[in-house]
Amino acid sequence: MNWTISALLLAALSAALPACAQLSSSEPVLDVSAMDKTVGPCVDFYTYSCGGWIKKNPIPPDQSNWGTYSKIEDDNRAQLRTILEEAAKATSARDAVTQKIGDYYASCMDEAALDKLGAKPLLPELKRIAGLKSKHDLAEYAATTQFPPSLDGGGTLFTFRSNQDFKDSTQVIAEADQGGLGLPDRDYYLKDDPKSEELRKAYLAHLAKMFGLLGDKPAHAAAEAVTVMRIETALARGQMTRVERRDPPKLYHKMSVEELQKLAPAFGWNTYFTKTGVGSLASPLGTLNVVTPDYFHVLSEQIEKESLADWKTYLRWHATHDAAKDLSAAFVKENFSFYRKTLRGQEELPPRWKRCTNDVDGDLGEALGQAYVAKYFSPEAKQAALKVVQEVEAAMQSEIQALPWMGAATKEQALTKLHAIANKIGYPDTWRDYSALKIVRGDEIGNSQRASWFEFHRWLAKIGKPVDRKEWGMTPPTVNAEYDPQKNDINFPAGVLQPPLFSPFSDAAPNYGDTGATMGHELTHAFDDEGSQFDAQGNLRNWWTEADRKEFEQRAQCVVDQYSGYTIIDDIKINGKLTNGEDLADLGGTLLAYLAWKEDTKDQKLEPLDGLTPEQRFFVAYGQSWCTNERDENKRLRATVDPHSPEKYRANGVVANITEFRAAFHCKPGQPMVRENACRVW
Repeated sequence: MNWTISALLLAALSAALPACAQLSSSEPVLDVSAMDKTVGPCVDFYTYSCGGWIKKNPIPPDQSNWGTYSKIEDDNRAQLRTILEEAAKATSARDAVTQKIGDYYASCMDEAALDKLGAKPLLPELKRIAGLKSKHDLAEYAATTQFPPSLDGGGTLFTFRSNQDFKDSTQVIAEADQGGLGLPDRDYYLKDDPKSEELRKAYLAHLAKMFGLLGDKPAHAAAEAVTVMRIETALARGQMTRVERRDPPKLYHKMSVEELQKLAPAFGWNTYFTKTGVGSLASPLGTLNVVTPDYFHVLSEQIEKESLADWKTYLRWHATHDAAKDLSAAFVKENFSFYRKTLRGQEELPPRWKRCTNDVDGDLGEALGQAYVAKYFSPEAKQAALKVVQEVEAAMQSEIQALPWMGAATKEQALTKLHAIANKIGYPDTWRDYSALKIVRGDEIGNSQRASWFEFHRWLAKIGKPVDRKEWGMTPPTVNAEYDPQKNDINFPAGVLQPPLFSPFSDAAPNYGDTGATMGHELTHAFDDEGSQFDAQGNLRNWWTEADRKEFEQRAQCVVDQYSGYTIIDDIKINGKLTNGEDLADLGGTLLAYLAWKEDTKDQKLEPLDGLTPEQRFFVAYGQSWCTNERDENKRLRATVDPHSPEKYRANGVVANITEFRAAFHCKPGQPMVRENACRVW
């Protein structure tokens, strides 16, 4: 993902935004003062583009990294704070949506009330866990806990949700997936290098401290920590790696509930599905996708192997972990100490208002989004952004038609997919209805739990129904963008189409180099190593001829090999197989944006500005989109879990493959930014 905006969009956006939100001429997309011209662009383009910025922008203590878009997110969060503080005023004039976001925020901000409660809000859940009579009760507990299964792969025991059927993209089916860990990834439990061992010791200490906050004696808390680590390590051994999960066919195992019960007999699946409301003994759930069968086999083995007492310990930990942010300062600080300070190097806890703003956006994102869009985004801006995306898509069409390595049959399918892509800009056509979600002022943990259950049941209610292709997966204030291969759509929320992501005072080249490349990036995801396995309707289907697929994979492997040679920190290299999709999208997206810019300005006489030619300004803007300072701890974590390459290589790795870059800066063969065997796919 990349971010900023095209010249075609600027006039409409500038006119549409409130005066207070518009930029001054001192906020250009391309900042010459951020450059370091003592470094040659053909030697280290990232430092050439960002060296000045890096020196002037140290990492704030409440951040694990600080980049161009970290600052944008922080500024955007301040805009949301303004909305929420106004909404929190308990007046009779508030409508239902304003009441919900305002009361949620006010409850979260009442830190003094939370400190008085201590661990009390968690006690009912801990009492339920203590009252489990046998391991047969695990299924009912998992289905009715105050903390529903995470939808994104975390949470207790496993993940349960709905998803589009990979082989029938018109329908939604139930889906069970791996989960159950407290550390960020399976590799944290299984790698035997000194740093991993050090982090496991730190995790054990954190577990013991959290049990201590529940009132457990130090020796007992330490023993409980060992129990949790043992169970989670066993579960981790059953999980797929992140690289394996990049291959969609490996994630599709459709089976009946009876087959799942045979696969994992120690867990009562009929009880679980009945209690969650997706099936009953009279009307059972038909089939579901078991994403990771090996995991559920291992989970069942561990349920049989471990004692009920030890499973209670595991459940107590996960309940406490899930509730930590909504409890007293002691829990919040200890949670921060491990997950943000130890794992990411963050020095200070972000102020309460930032955390509460994030919570409202996470739990009531489309309610908050309504107020955000009304204040900071207009229909005119939405239409202007759509026009730019369509320009980049036109460039992709030309590229596909001209590809020398792809045959006519595959080209036809690729163009069909391209033309079927839906473009979602700004915000949904229909806002989500939160009327069934009860928000009570003064009940922070209750609000959080009810919001989680509301979202969980909203997802489960989709099972067996047609896919709603108009639904959004990102909230309107989000500073990000995405491509969904199953819906075959591109999503650009209003939050990523806001100042200072672009400048109405800038020439076109930087705007295309920045946001134009973002749009091209998301479009290229439709044809990356993962997205290319889905067809125009979003079905998992091989639409390639055998020869063309082989040609594609050879070109993708070129990118894997290139990025696998880059060092992140110490002796840690980029996992080029994990980052391949994003690396392909960076490369393809930048090329598409360049072509779209050239087409848009073909009848214009472009002149140098600030000592840079238009072509140079395009590429410098792209380089500056990645200006970042990052803590070492965060680099190590991202090396394991993040499918994006470090920002330095998102700049240097791309331009080193682009002949137009070489021409723009007169780079010569043998220089670091000139790859002898350049990679190119699209």
